[in-house]
Amino acid sequence: MQSANKFPRWLIICLAFPLAVLNGWLLLLVLQYFQPLVSVFAAAILVAFILDYPIQFLQQRGVKRDTAVVVVLLLALVIIGGLGITLVPIILQQLNELATILPSWIDSGRQQIQTFQEWAVNQQLPVNLSGLATQFTDRLSSQLQNLTGQLVSFAFDTIGSVFNILVTVVLTFYLVLNGERMWDGVFKWLPARFSPQVRQSLREDFNNYFIGQATLATIVGFAMTLAFLALRVPLGLLFGIGIGFLAFFPFGTGIGISLVSLLVALQNFWLGVEVLAIAVAIDQVNANFIAPRLLGNLTGLNPVWVFVSLLIGGKLGGLLGVLIAVPLASFFKSIADSLREVIMKQLDGSESESTALNESVVIASKGLASDAGN
Repeated sequence: MQSANKFPRWLIICLAFPLAVLNGWLLLLVLQYFQPLVSVFAAAILVAFILDYPIQFLQQRGVKRDTAVVVVLLLALVIIGGLGITLVPIILQQLNELATILPSWIDSGRQQIQTFQEWAVNQQLPVNLSGLATQFTDRLSSQLQNLTGQLVSFAFDTIGSVFNILVTVVLTFYLVLNGERMWDGVFKWLPARFSPQVRQSLREDFNNYFIGQATLATIVGFAMTLAFLALRVPLGLLFGIGIGFLAFFPFGTGIGISLVSLLVALQNFWLGVEVLAIAVAIDQVNANFIAPRLLGNLTGLNPVWVFVSLLIGGKLGGLLGVLIAVPLASFFKSIADSLREVIMKQLDGSESESTALNESVVIASKGLASDAGN
């Protein structure tokens, strides 16, 4: 280390960067090799982390932890079982229905464009959408059919992987019961002065993000579903819940609104415009009045870095990676800010010490010069 400190800082950084990339690549290979165990373990940790919030809430009200754990787990199983019996079959049915009627919607959209083209020709407007409309609808049809098929297969594959679900449930149960001791052992490997700060920052970032995002997604999904049912939008339940699910992710609400409005406009253009207007109004109310009260400046990240973290998380971990990308990025930012403050304080301290030393040398030299003059 003493010999390494003699190298220039730029050379140390240049040597450390490829080593960090190589270690990250090896870690990614290890994680991919142990799939789906890594995803099951990460999902169990995430669910246990979320369930710990109501458990602590009950503990603060005087309920013992064991009793609170049992109550929260039973309540979660009841809620999941109720949704699985009532809501999930309807969603799967509407997904299949969407895959069935999507070609007819594409044909309806093509006919609407053709009708607009004929009207533009009669009005002598310089508009020619025939070739562009054919190319656009053909490409849109293939993309939407692939997307719908992937969603249906993903839903059935998720429900069909009973073993992974059971393992996740069992592992979540043990993490809720004994997770505190496990994390104590993990954080003991960190330096004593950093361990409490890392643990608190990790808990706050994940806890606040998921609780806030889950609340916002629930509000958005409920409001969108009611609005679509009131407008008698075809597959309104599926579209409302779909936008609510996407609202759990940053930028997801806008993507969901655009996709749903486009799909409805293929079947009925003016109904698609109404869906777009109502959905944007609900989103603006949520973004300007509800979200600031629930989230505030939660992550502290620039929107550009949020988008970059989502892309990296999706590339490395798929849907689960997208889910935890933003709180992880926020956690790394808070740790980096803390380290920067420590380094700046050390540099300021060393500069003040060197300044004091120089002042003492100057004073001593002046004293010697005055003595020599006398």
